[in-house]
Amino acid sequence: MTLPTEFLVHVAELLERLGIPYHVGGSVASSAHGMYRASADIDFVIDPTSDQLEALVHALEPEFYLSHSAMVEALAHRSTFNAIHDETSFKIDFFIKGAAPFDEEELRRSIRQVVGDEPGHTVLLKSPEDTILRKLEWFRRGGETSERQWQDALSILAAARGRLDEAHLERWSRELGIADLLDRARQQVADL
Repeated sequence: MTLPTEFLVHVAELLERLGIPYHVGGSVASSAHGMYRASADIDFVIDPTSDQLEALVHALEPEFYLSHSAMVEALAHRSTFNAIHDETSFKIDFFIKGAAPFDEEELRRSIRQVVGDEPGHTVLLKSPEDTILRKLEWFRRGGETSERQWQDALSILAAARGRLDEAHLERWSRELGIADLLDRARQQVADL
């Protein structure tokens, strides 16, 4: 296994052992559902209790630098904190699950996927539909200038053509205020 995959599997197994609901998003999910894109970190969305978060700190501390105050603040404000591997400086970003209905739905719809070269290593990934929706939402929030977010959404739409839950995409794109972006992305993929 490559170093990022080792971290991915290690942290996912740790989260599962601690009973912390999670899924992997960001470039890992984009690459799994669309076109591969290298990244310098791994993004986990987690929904821990304060006790579970404390247990996560104790489990990661021997190998990772973590700011305890950043973790407490992230839990209180549903924001983010990171863990940096002591030996390699590899970064893992932890996003505390938001409180909006889509945040709940997104975590509920996570899919288990095999990762790495060895059988038996699986992680929960954000679904392709929810990865598309989040990428389009971030594209909108960033003033529609992030080529990376746009290309990630397009690559997933193209790779998963005919296998996506279109009703889910329609419903949540309307609720998130990005239906126009989804239509534009679909049109661009259709024109390829």
